[in-house]
Amino acid sequence: MAFRWGILGAADFARNHMGPAIHAAEGNALVALATSSADKAEPFVQIAPGLEIFEDYEALLAWDGIDAVYIPLPNHLHVEWTLKALAAGKHVLCEKPIALQADQIDRIIAARDDTGLMAAEAFMITHHPQWHKVRDLLGEGAIGNLSHVDVAFSFNNPDMTNIRNRPETGGGGIPDIGVYAYGSVRFATGAEPVNLTSRVRLENGVDTFAQVVGQMEGPLGRFTYSGITSTRLANRQDVVFQGDEGTISLHAPFNANVFGEAQVHLRRGDESTIYRYPGVNQYVLQVEAFSRAARDGAPYDCPLEFSRGTQGMMDLVLSGANEIA
Repeated sequence: MAFRWGILGAADFARNHMGPAIHAAEGNALVALATSSADKAEPFVQIAPGLEIFEDYEALLAWDGIDAVYIPLPNHLHVEWTLKALAAGKHVLCEKPIALQADQIDRIIAARDDTGLMAAEAFMITHHPQWHKVRDLLGEGAIGNLSHVDVAFSFNNPDMTNIRNRPETGGGGIPDIGVYAYGSVRFATGAEPVNLTSRVRLENGVDTFAQVVGQMEGPLGRFTYSGITSTRLANRQDVVFQGDEGTISLHAPFNANVFGEAQVHLRRGDESTIYRYPGVNQYVLQVEAFSRAARDGAPYDCPLEFSRGTQGMMDLVLSGANEIA
């Protein structure tokens, strides 16, 4: 029997990415959607004919025809509806950031443990083989001793009515894409921040540019970190790991297939190797990994404890930031 999913809310991201991914994932099925808009429901019905439509979220959670819910609601609603879904006996995959403060995730961890259900943040890149290759190369010492990491992630979103630009909905560049700039490095290296200095530019009470420099330390030793995120600059996605014997750089590290083909470039002296991942759908891989973990207790690459660490780094960046004009 397929692992049955419902979606809380007809968000664009759910329509364009996660809805199709759930439908395409092996052993999984998209069977329900909660939305009060028939117009918004129609594209989902085109993806999954026979989809059950509920006019409110509570009704969907009360239905025994689903095993799990995917939550793509605005950031400030993530904790509330994740807890409600767990209380209703449903496994939960919630969009990032799953919370707006690290200590809020403690409540979700406790609810997960009390119910015995699966709950996780939808940090899809941890399921992409591109990032597993980077982690393996670093662990093998492919670039010698890791010394420095550079990260840049930006896109231009000047629409002030967009939820990403509104403080009351948990908007801001760091909640939106800081999870990638910080979480990706934590995943690849196992490191945590030792000291950080940050500067942010605010607009309408949310950060639209953030620059972070400092040090991180973990199993690979201590290294320097430099990262920028912005929602007011042209599209850019760059990650470079630099050691004393070579570099690892990633193409399309965060939005594989959308930004471009996922690639890992390993350079050592005059030698260069490119690992390519054409057409790999990290959203499908995420859904399949989640259902295996929920059904069989299989290991999961982004447990809540990992998400709490990334949110803690985001909290640290925001709390200690100096504002710039």
